[in-house]
Amino acid sequence: MSRKAGNSSARKLLSARKSPARETSAILPPPPGQGKRGEQGYLAYLLRQAQAASRLSMERALASLGVTTPQFVVLTMLRAYPGLSGAELARVALLTPQTVGVIIRNLERDGAIAKTPHPVHGRVLQWALTRRGTRLLDNCRRHALAQERRLTAGLNAKSQAIVRRWLSKIATDLQEV
Repeated sequence: MSRKAGNSSARKLLSARKSPARETSAILPPPPGQGKRGEQGYLAYLLRQAQAASRLSMERALASLGVTTPQFVVLTMLRAYPGLSGAELARVALLTPQTVGVIIRNLERDGAIAKTPHPVHGRVLQWALTRRGTRLLDNCRRHALAQERRLTAGLNAKSQAIVRRWLSKIATDLQEV
């Protein structure tokens, strides 16, 4: 057998290995709300799917204000709990300390938050909303409330309370001790 013929046979063999002779038909997943992406799905997956859809919707709504969803969360937590340190903000906002550090720098640069030293632990910085930050958060809240209305459409007050209690219980029960 000539060298040229040998190389040709080797190429054919490699080519056959790369592309299988049999065709495989992919099963296309259903859209959200159907099959395993609907009521037949695992709860953890459905929670993740709902969270992803909610976050994307919120990101799109807040983009017009130049605010990211994590920034909105930090502003919201500072309104609820003024004087938090960066580490405390990271814990309550469910973000990494590094991410919160970047968010704090950007919000401070934009005049939305201000720092003060902790009265006892002077090296610890406490953060609070400024007037500008409060106005920005109020504008963000309008978008958030519109999303809340979409999320709760079709639910009466009792059903909303049940869902909120259930979601809170999940977060509490699954925390690492």
